[in-house]
Amino acid sequence: MDILTLSDVSKAFGSKKIIDNLSFSVGEHNIFGFIGQNGAGKTTTMKMILGLLKIDSGEITVNGESVKFGNAKTNREIGYLPDVPEFYGFMTPKEYLTFCGKIAGIEKKYCDKRIEELIKLVGLNGVNKRISGFSRGMKQRLGIAQALLGNPKLLICDEPTSALDPLGRKEILDILSDVKKHTAILLSTHILSDVERICDKIAFLYNGKLALSGTIDEVKVFIMEMG
Repeated sequence: MDILTLSDVSKAFGSKKIIDNLSFSVGEHNIFGFIGQNGAGKTTTMKMILGLLKIDSGEITVNGESVKFGNAKTNREIGYLPDVPEFYGFMTPKEYLTFCGKIAGIEKKYCDKRIEELIKLVGLNGVNKRISGFSRGMKQRLGIAQALLGNPKLLICDEPTSALDPLGRKEILDILSDVKKHTAILLSTHILSDVERICDKIAFLYNGKLALSGTIDEVKVFIMEMG
């Protein structure tokens, strides 16, 4: 089953077309690499998926339900990790996740259990220091836990490894590989080695259009044939 589907989606700002008839889908238990240079339209696409931008034409569905601009109903199925997640630095990881659970209206008994699971998943169990003292990699791991708190069907990650050292990147990629057992992932990135390591399918966005898509092996064969 496809968790996310974009069908002939287009978006323009004034006379400039940012997204041009974009179509792709992300299946269950898949990591989908969404690749493109700055300005290609990746961020615009993610904002439309989240209902933060109105599409001009086409349709986006999440878990079979159409995304509506300004209506957060489908966002109940989505977890989002921005490229630079922000936190309250005076809190510990568990305090912050508990705070997020209260805001989201998650029942306390379930939330406490979920937090314990996620803290262990992202490798922060036993870490009780304040978030202000966290490294960039630790903040990314906490950001993943926050995004997964509501048990979403889809996790959107915006350049999650771009500012990390090789070890930090490996840790995040290992976590995402584990996460896909339960949650489909849309991974926006420009780091091709990351894509090759963990993605099941990929799509290259160029000037708002889908330039190339398929499995890693399919794309490799195509590039070899073209080269």
